[in-house]
Amino acid sequence: MPKIQPEIETFARIKVIGIGGSGKNAINHMVNSKVRGVEFIAINTDTQDLHHSLAKKKIHIGKNLTKGLGTGMSPEIGRKAAEETKEEIQEVVKGADMVFIACGMGGGTGTGASPVVARTAREEGVLTVAVVTRPFYFEGARRAMVADQGIEELKNEVDALIVIPNDRLLGIIEENTTFRSAFAMCDEVLRHAVEGISDLITTPGIINVDFADVRAVMANAGPALMGIGSASGEKRAQEAALAAINSPLLDISINGAKGVLFAIAAGDDLAMNEVQEAAKIITESIDQDAKVIFGTILDGKLKKNELKITVIASGFPGESAKRPLFQREQSPTGERGEIHNSLLKNPSQRNKKDAGETDEDDWSAVPAFLRRGKKN
Repeated sequence: MPKIQPEIETFARIKVIGIGGSGKNAINHMVNSKVRGVEFIAINTDTQDLHHSLAKKKIHIGKNLTKGLGTGMSPEIGRKAAEETKEEIQEVVKGADMVFIACGMGGGTGTGASPVVARTAREEGVLTVAVVTRPFYFEGARRAMVADQGIEELKNEVDALIVIPNDRLLGIIEENTTFRSAFAMCDEVLRHAVEGISDLITTPGIINVDFADVRAVMANAGPALMGIGSASGEKRAQEAALAAINSPLLDISINGAKGVLFAIAAGDDLAMNEVQEAAKIITESIDQDAKVIFGTILDGKLKKNELKITVIASGFPGESAKRPLFQREQSPTGERGEIHNSLLKNPSQRNKKDAGETDEDDWSAVPAFLRRGKKN
């Protein structure tokens, strides 16, 4: 009698790559915060700085070029260092479904190496999202110019880009906040992004959200907004929704977004009117023809009476959708059911679409098997 293999549900494999000193700090913050379910990779030309990374996997780039030192604020050296070590970078991104790239723009390693790393990941068919910082004003015009040029170059190599201007910190920190604590707030944006997506695709929901939904909103999207808001009390839905779409550290708002994914997590006390109230706040300023995907999760890990909302938005006015660099031939996730804002279907009932289908919606340049049927 043949053995029957049990159907095993697989989740997306997420990797976080920190490039340069700022990227190292971001990864160390996430490791210390005990973020689970992701793999951390540190990349640097500076061996001394690399030694202090808490990432399990470390890649020393440009060994022959910088001899273990930094780039001297030269993006060109950073780029050449990454290209010199491209095969090793290619090996670590293989098998990933999603890669987050974290770095500071304006220096040499992060600015120069990040586009190379991003392109390498996308060549492997990996959904690639970069979370980067722009320098403080007091760091000078040259560093700002280098950063802006690097951001423009990186924008062409990633699926989605989240930019955090460091100057935003000055407007929200208290007078006695330490330098280290201030920068930790930037690292929190990355942690929330990674943790939020990881939770979305691994926690079963009443209305489920999986990696296909995340990819549908973020693939070839350009500038993106990601936020998490949580609150408790009588107005928790309203407060959590507003917090999720109004991060004071981001230089982008949800206005005019053409793609929005949001998930509401709460306990058994989640009320229908709370879902409606949160949805109204999140969607009232987006494009009227926006693609909206939402999910609801009953999360026993939340505190009593706590409600948490995760929002991902993209496709903003003035930003043309990019053509996909490479597309996968099959879904990176296991069979989790297809959602059209309804209850989760049984995986065996899933209708598989022909990969050659086309979609009239120009906004979404994603494979046919990830697209959902249009509603009238």
